[in-house]
Order: sequence, then C-alpha cells, then structure tokens
Amino acid sequence: MKLSADLPDKLPASATQYIDAELVREKEDGPVTEQEQPEGDTAMFLSDDGSGGLEGSATGMADGSGEYWTEAETLKGMSFLGGLFGPVCEIDVLLNDAENRKTAELKTEDGKVEKHYMFYDGESVSGKVNLNVKQGGKRLEHQGIRIEFVGQIELFSDKSNTHEFVDLVKELALPGELTQNRSFDFEFMQVEKPYESYTGTNVRLRYFLRVTIVRRLSDLVKEYELIVHQLASYPDVNNSIKMEVGIEDCLHIEFEYNKSKYHLKDVIVGKIYFLLVRIKIQHMELQLIKKEMTGIGPSTTTETETVAKYEIMDGAPVKGESIPIRLFLAGYDLTATMRDVNKKFSVRYFLNLVLVDEEDRRYFKQQEIVLWRKAPEKMRKRNFHQRYESPEPRPQPVTAEQPEM
Repeated sequence: MKLSADLPDKLPASATQYIDAELVREKEDGPVTEQEQPEGDTAMFLSDDGSGGLEGSATGMADGSGEYWTEAETLKGMSFLGGLFGPVCEIDVLLNDAENRKTAELKTEDGKVEKHYMFYDGESVSGKVNLNVKQGGKRLEHQGIRIEFVGQIELFSDKSNTHEFVDLVKELALPGELTQNRSFDFEFMQVEKPYESYTGTNVRLRYFLRVTIVRRLSDLVKEYELIVHQLASYPDVNNSIKMEVGIEDCLHIEFEYNKSKYHLKDVIVGKIYFLLVRIKIQHMELQLIKKEMTGIGPSTTTETETVAKYEIMDGAPVKGESIPIRLFLAGYDLTATMRDVNKKFSVRYFLNLVLVDEEDRRYFKQQEIVLWRKAPEKMRKRNFHQRYESPEPRPQPVTAEQPEM
C-alpha cells in the first residue's frame, strides 16, 4: 500500500495499527482493483502525487495501488488525515483580573445576547495570549505575532467600510517559527475608551482584542470581545419639564415630569392635569421612544423604536382631573443617550404623550429626555466618571398622521 504524505516520526497508535493491518491484508488477499470494487461503495484513489477523487456512495476507500478500504477503516483514515491537515495552532486570550471583573450583556447583530467582561474608560487591559500548537502538526512559520486593542464602528449598510477610532498595537514576537506551546504577556495601560459599546438596528460600536499570527498566505486571527460602559455623575442642573399644550377651544392639558435627565435605573414621575376637555378622549398613554440616527446630512437614516408604554387612562377625563405618572426604567433594555458618536450616529430618547379620541384620531406631544449611566459609589470615588452635559433639545416636527397638540 502506498501513502503519499510527510508523516511525523511517531504516528498515533491507532494510525500505526491501521497501516500494519492494511499491509498484512494486502499480502494475504492481494490488492483489490478498481474493477473489483463492490457495487454501491465509494472509492477514494490517492495517487503518488496526493491527488484523488470520489465516486459512488460513501462506504469504501481505495489507495493509489487499488487497495480497497472498508467503511470502518475509511473513518480511521479520515480521522488521521484530519489531524494532519486541521488547524495547526489554537489562540486563547486570558485576562489577568477575569475572576474579579464584572461582566455585562450586549445584544449581537442577530438579536442574541452575549456576556463579556466589562471595562470603563481609563482602565488598563492586561492578560496573557496562549498559543497551543497542535500535536503532530508541522512547525508553524510566521512573520510576527501581535495583539491589538481595537475600538470600531460598523454600519450594517456598509460592512466593508468599518471605522477604527482606537487601534493600539503590541508586538508579541518577531518573525520565526513555533514548534511548541507558547504564552505571551500583554498590557495596554490606561486605555482611552471614549464611547460606550452599542449594538443597534443599523450600527454597532464594539471593542475587542485581536491576536494575529502573520503568515505568508493567510494570517491566523482571533478576536476577543470586550464591553465598555461610560459612567456619569449626577448632573449639576436637572430641571423639571412643565408644558401646557392643547387644541384651541377643544382640549388644554398641562403635563409635568419631575426631571429632564434620568439614569438607567431611575423612575419617571409626573402628572397630567386637564384644563379644558371638549372632545371625547378614549385612551391616553405615555411612550418612551428610542431614535437611532446614522449618517450625516441628507443621507441620515432614522430608526424609531417604542421601548416602553405606560397607560395613563382608559376613558373620558373631565375638566380639573389630575392623573399621576410613575414609569420605572429599570425593567427596560436601555442605553445611555449618545450624541454624534464620532460623527457616525446618535441615540436619543423621547417621552411621547399620546391621546386617542372616539374617532381614533391621535394627538401627541414629544419631549426629549437624557438617559445616563449612573456610576457606582466606589467608582465615583475613583473618578471613573464624567459630568453629564445636557444636549440642547430640538423642536419636533408635526406629522399629518399624528397631529401635534
């Protein structure tokens, strides 16, 4: 029997037994030619130059001399060849403080939820890169090994055009070869992470470690996801929102929210006061709306999502009636307000007051609010936070389908 391959000096025991059995069977029975192959079986012919082909149904294999392999022997041979030609090196990344570091959840592009280690702006990122060279593999020649800390913005509409706003590089090894397992320490000191991790409808902002083993034909690359949260302290100014709106001679209401800036676990407290009611209101609710805006100028795309609904009343109000509002934010999947992130996208939140009359006409009034991520007490003492500045509210256009009050 002929085997055309560069085998290692010491074969696995199963492979050695398999080859010995084949040699004995060939001496006793003689080779099976292609014409003598049983019907319904598959033959794989490995010529001296390593080429081959498949035919029939997958129950047998033959080598270049015409030797026929049984199905069990075929599986052994495929397992053996898979060990020779499979991945020659596994890359693993371990963080130094993984046991004590908190994790956070983040949605992926396909809607699944993944859990990764969480970092804050200014924290160092350090750990170890482990390279596991496969047993029985040839030596791995490379043109260098490096690790990068990357912050990247990716627009789903143009995945080929990603923008890396952070790219720090550490060279781990000069060009050479790997013949055994190796470990490399790395550390990125006090890394600036200017934005929060985010996955939305049209855009993703992510941070990750990327290990690259540079090779002539194709590099070996492993990415290790991280999550970054941006913390903020209590705003210096947090005025309440109070407005009087309505339809002339038909409806006048006054609404009030206790604050204009809320942290992600906060409670929105307010009230609705009816000054004039001359139309029959059937339903009234408060909506929390998220708007994701990508692009610049005329190419801007806006995706609107209703994150929460709070039913204020079901039935007709009367003049002088006051209805309280209490909306808990902790139960919803929210992010902090993000404005003009690297001039690529924004995420803004609005409170939308909606009234529906007996003819199913809808009246609404939107008011922008700011959401921010509250720093834990111990983090505030370490100054891992920023003072949140309020964005200037912008007037909202009136739509034909939903006349503004």
